[in-house]
Amino acid sequence: MSRICHIEIDDRGLPAPTPEVEQERKVAVFDLLEDNSFTLPPKDGEAPPEGPFRLGLAIKEKRLVFDIATEGEEKVAEFHLSLGPFRQVVKDYFQICESYFEAVKRLPPSQIEAIDMARRGIHNEGARVLQERLEGKADLDIDTARRLFTLICVLHFGG
Repeated sequence: MSRICHIEIDDRGLPAPTPEVEQERKVAVFDLLEDNSFTLPPKDGEAPPEGPFRLGLAIKEKRLVFDIATEGEEKVAEFHLSLGPFRQVVKDYFQICESYFEAVKRLPPSQIEAIDMARRGIHNEGARVLQERLEGKADLDIDTARRLFTLICVLHFGG
């Protein structure tokens, strides 16, 4: 399986993230680079480009942009996805994360665990939406989709 070997997030023009959001970003990038599965399917009967890949993520003209290049920086694909299908799940994810961060400060472990389970459920939903939106463009496993969804949330935070 191919993988992502480098990730670049274009957050120019976005407001500075909160410390919690910045920490989520750092963890997601680290985890993504440590372990991921990302392949491009064949196009027009040609063999697919081989990884590892460099991935650029950005929001341009209200669209999520995946810019994909080889490790040697040869551009091999670019996808522009509508943000519409992500809006509600990103909003829900940020709301539950706020609740989680507040709960950690003042609630007992049993209540924190319940909020964390809900947070993971919404996170999984976001990963499924991403996999659906990338169908036919890129193949990725659920863990890679989860980590990329976290990075989309970071970008969407200012979008």
